[in-house]
Amino acid sequence: MSEPKDSPRWFEQAPAPIQAEPRTAPARKDLWVRCPGCEQILFRPALMEQLAVCPHCRHHHRWDSRARLEMLCDEGSFERHDRFVAPLDPLEFADSKSYSSRLAATQRAQGELDAYIAGSATLHGVPVEIGTFDFRFMGGSMGSVVGELVTRQFERAADKKRPAIVISASGGARMQEGILSLMQMAKTCAALARLRDEARMPYISVLADPTTGGVAASFAMLGDVIVAEPHALIGFAGARVIRETIRQELPEGFQTSEYLLEHGMVDLIVPRDELKDALARLCRHLVPRR
Repeated sequence: MSEPKDSPRWFEQAPAPIQAEPRTAPARKDLWVRCPGCEQILFRPALMEQLAVCPHCRHHHRWDSRARLEMLCDEGSFERHDRFVAPLDPLEFADSKSYSSRLAATQRAQGELDAYIAGSATLHGVPVEIGTFDFRFMGGSMGSVVGELVTRQFERAADKKRPAIVISASGGARMQEGILSLMQMAKTCAALARLRDEARMPYISVLADPTTGGVAASFAMLGDVIVAEPHALIGFAGARVIRETIRQELPEGFQTSEYLLEHGMVDLIVPRDELKDALARLCRHLVPRR
């Protein structure tokens, strides 16, 4: 029997859609990581047991913010504040995706509302107000919520007469919030001035890899003591941007913590496994005796 005249011939028919086969097993996490310091292949769970420090070359890998707080704070002492302060999209910003959709996806992936965690704790019995950036959340960028959380941390430290500690790991101000993110630079520094001038309490800034942009250009470099992790990238703009702006060759490694220590921009370089002891000791020396 011949086909009806109005039906398409076989070579004119659209191909049937390809059906993807369902996964039979969940995707596995990457269990191995190549160390950028020595090129060794490291077993990720073993690396995390070493505080994300390479056992071969002592390269400090970027680290989870919650694990960092667990390492620094006395067991059971950390009391988190302002956990449910969430960002908005006041500019309705969009590039290849809308800012609101990027936020929602990152929040689901990281289990946090934004890139900063802050709270009260003790370090070897010394009461402090402590907070840390989470670089995995949009590059640790500082938007209006991050600026608000840092400001509230400084204000709590002033009210409670406690030292403040901020561990920075940030790509800088969050571009999707425009001028609102840049305003956080002045806002946080104003709260920091109150901590110093009114409460007479110290602020210790810890610079992890990387600390750049508007965070480096504001409170990160204003510590009474500035501590850096080994080989951390620290600076405002990238090396290529600086080179093309000033049209000069730049010194080797000029944005590393070691170079900044040599030139007086950083006070101490402290390995990760010694950081808690160093911070507690600094707090005892800097807090006025009553």
